[in-house]
Amino acid sequence: MAILVAGVLGYHKGMARIGSGTPPVMVAAEQQADRIVVDKSDRRLELRRGETVLATYRISLGGAGDAGPKQREGDQKTPEGVYAIDWRNPNSMAHISLHISYPNAADQAAADAAGYSPGGNIMIHGLANGWGWLGPLHHLWDWTDGCIAVTNSEMQEIWSKVPNGTPIEIRS
Repeated sequence: MAILVAGVLGYHKGMARIGSGTPPVMVAAEQQADRIVVDKSDRRLELRRGETVLATYRISLGGAGDAGPKQREGDQKTPEGVYAIDWRNPNSMAHISLHISYPNAADQAAADAAGYSPGGNIMIHGLANGWGWLGPLHHLWDWTDGCIAVTNSEMQEIWSKVPNGTPIEIRS
């Protein structure tokens, strides 16, 4: 049994360094989202253009059961508030990923006042490299360190429809 566990962990650590995704090309501008809305209580991410919902995805969130907003580094909570997609990672340890501009000025000020780091590197990402076979089973539990996770095929679609600068509202 120990050999099996060591093999699985070794496979996972090796795959995490490789990157598993080839980013898709962006869709035409009229098909792109102009905002993202995340509802943490419903575990749902929506891509919207105006008042039209372009797509809806089931998501996994931070492994802290996500009671409340992210406050500090290491709390495993997903932030709440208004942010933007500010860069993308085609070589992510979780397929491909889009970075969320957390912490914003209010998050940073609250953390500074309390004397701790607010954390960061919050992403929308696919499944950890080597674990894509889990597919939609991933959303049965919250397992990220505060990020928002979807399947790898869903991440391909999101990447192609969300340009940098797109606002993202994360609601409780």
